[in-house]
Amino acid sequence: MLLPVLLVLVFAMHLRSLPQFLDFRLHYEPTPPALIVPWLIAHGAQRPLLHDPHVIAYLALPLFLATAWALHRLGRARRPVASALACATTVVGTIYLGGLFGMWTAFYGGLAHVDPSQVEGAIATFAAMSAPRGAFLLTTTLAKLAFVGLALQGLVLWGRDLRARVGTACIVAGAALFLAFWDLDNWMLVGSLLLLLGIAVSRRPAHPAT
Repeated sequence: MLLPVLLVLVFAMHLRSLPQFLDFRLHYEPTPPALIVPWLIAHGAQRPLLHDPHVIAYLALPLFLATAWALHRLGRARRPVASALACATTVVGTIYLGGLFGMWTAFYGGLAHVDPSQVEGAIATFAAMSAPRGAFLLTTTLAKLAFVGLALQGLVLWGRDLRARVGTACIVAGAALFLAFWDLDNWMLVGSLLLLLGIAVSRRPAHPAT
């Protein structure tokens, strides 16, 4: 349960006000590099490392593996093969998710130490490196497998009783919000809360199907 709790913290750190949280958009519109880069150069180096939500998410990556294993332990009694495949999907996605978070922490950390006289070059470099194409797009796409795996693990837990179905619905819905609204922090915060609820409900092992 620690994973969704930390994800809630990470996305809450991205949101500075209640109106910002309530601004649910259907499409992600990235902040222009011309706004991000000068701010990072001016203020980024002054912030403690753990004040960057990307760093917290990066350090929390082992919890994806722990969560995948915990869900596998819950689901293998009912559907062992499907549970193992879903767990493996989460593990593979987590590898690429680590690359994605690693890139963002490197981008933000590096820009914080750029000389202010080089701001124009830094803006152009950041825009090119974070554009949704090439290696960045590939890494982002493969990172989503972590949440595909969580959704599949939720489906494995589907059962006949209401508790199992509520747990499945919450886990699948939470993962689906991540996949559908990638980079939209308020949607992903809601998704994290659904994952938390789903995992909490599903903590007791399901009885094998008869």
